[in-house]
Amino acid sequence: MTTPATPFSFVLETPAALPEEAHRHFLAKLSVETDAADVHLDLERGKKGFVVVDVRSPDAYAERHIPGARSLPARSISAATTAHLSKDDVIVTYCWSPGCNGSTKAAARLSSLGFRVKELIGGIEYWVKEGYATEGTAPQGQPVYAERLPR
Repeated sequence: MTTPATPFSFVLETPAALPEEAHRHFLAKLSVETDAADVHLDLERGKKGFVVVDVRSPDAYAERHIPGARSLPARSISAATTAHLSKDDVIVTYCWSPGCNGSTKAAARLSSLGFRVKELIGGIEYWVKEGYATEGTAPQGQPVYAERLPR
């Protein structure tokens, strides 16, 4: 069965941005986001200039986190709790997944304190989906959300 032809398009209902506007938009987006592959490669290559911060609870951090990440729960972020961080480094925040806005809240708090920040899109979920190693008490290969299940 074929659908009848119609001139309406959901994709084109809202006109696309002009190329110059799109370019500015995507550069702005990249200035506040990074992904697991880029972070992993830079960590593997020993690149300096950024710090990875896990903004989940201390228990979640203990169970599984990105190697070398520092624990700084989003709700605890203040001038006092960030005094040990250098404002010369870019802070890369992450939480559970794309469905978690903890890293966004943390990035907002950190930027309000004068830090340059990027959010790791996908969080620890996409780090694990990419097959990258983690540290903590959770066994390698265990699903990310298994550590949130009642025991």
